[in-house]
Amino acid sequence: MKYFLIAGEASGDLHAAHLMMALKQEDAEAEFRCYGGDEMETAGGELLCHYRHLAYMGFIPVLLHLPTILRGMKRCKEEIAAWKPDAVILVDYPGFNLKIAAYVKEKGICPVFYYISPKIWAWKEHRIHAIRRHVDRMFSILPFEKDYFEKKHGYEVSYVGNPTVDEVHAFLEKHPRSEMSEQTIALLPGSRKQEIKDNLSRMLQAVAPLTKNYRVVIAAAPSIPEDFYLQILRNSPLPSEACRLEKGRTYHILHQASAALVTSGTATLETALFRVPQVVCYYIVCGKFVSWLRRHLLKVPFVSLVNLVCGKEVVKELVADGMTPQRVRAALSEILPREAKREQMLADYETMARILGEPGAPQRAAKEMVERLKGSVV
Repeated sequence: MKYFLIAGEASGDLHAAHLMMALKQEDAEAEFRCYGGDEMETAGGELLCHYRHLAYMGFIPVLLHLPTILRGMKRCKEEIAAWKPDAVILVDYPGFNLKIAAYVKEKGICPVFYYISPKIWAWKEHRIHAIRRHVDRMFSILPFEKDYFEKKHGYEVSYVGNPTVDEVHAFLEKHPRSEMSEQTIALLPGSRKQEIKDNLSRMLQAVAPLTKNYRVVIAAAPSIPEDFYLQILRNSPLPSEACRLEKGRTYHILHQASAALVTSGTATLETALFRVPQVVCYYIVCGKFVSWLRRHLLKVPFVSLVNLVCGKEVVKELVADGMTPQRVRAALSEILPREAKREQMLADYETMARILGEPGAPQRAAKEMVERLKGSVV
């Protein structure tokens, strides 16, 4: 069968690639075309457009690049209509993907599966109406989402487990734990230029006084040019010998880190599954206004997935105007080796891992998708 997949950023690219490999196990004749990234191409997909050409976040960046985004969406619709896949599989990225879902269903092209739900439980809850109309099956990767969709909205979903559990588990099987370094602080500033620009400089200011005892390693996103990071580094207070940039090696960095500063998103789960104590920090322009909006519009008490899964504050969150270098440094200092808060965080990580469940999310999702397409599941 033919599968058309769409992912809009680095973690979605990785999750989609593993789903594609699982689909091959269920369907030996599987063919893939995709809007995504390098991982999806490596997994055997014909890459029609790289997500770096369409992945913009924030009102101003989206507005400035709107013609590019609209051209990309038009081309995507044309590609789907011409190829006539057996299924379109959407991976997060709701601003783009829900419009594609509407087009596919209105044209009656094929079933639409959504792998990794839009986070409508946090904001833009009205999107449930589009999901109900245009998505044939939602495959959830967060345990609390099943109750949210089914009990609050009467929309049945399949919880398949969390693919990040699979990805970290697979890495650790290939790279058994050695003696952990207690001299490295990892910085994970995001995968898009805007969030890296907003967050990395402040992270560097926060860790600068700690470089006498710790090396700093920046996890650079594969799709971002190295010069982009180097320009930020040149304007930072860190001496060049105290900081290292590693591209496409996030798991290797986390495997050796003793603590981390992490932007919100999948990276917070990854960091927790590597049992690395972390501070979640996410700077946003007009921080005081955003903090006001967050208090009044955000429907959940936390922004990090670790805290949402556990239902309590496990990791410190410093968001919008709350993210200052001084506050980040203070929170980081409390979770460095031999600090009491570090041990409590590590204990809470074990609880989180139990809640997420065992590996096997891509395989469970792929099996159900193929069964549905063959008509064995109604």
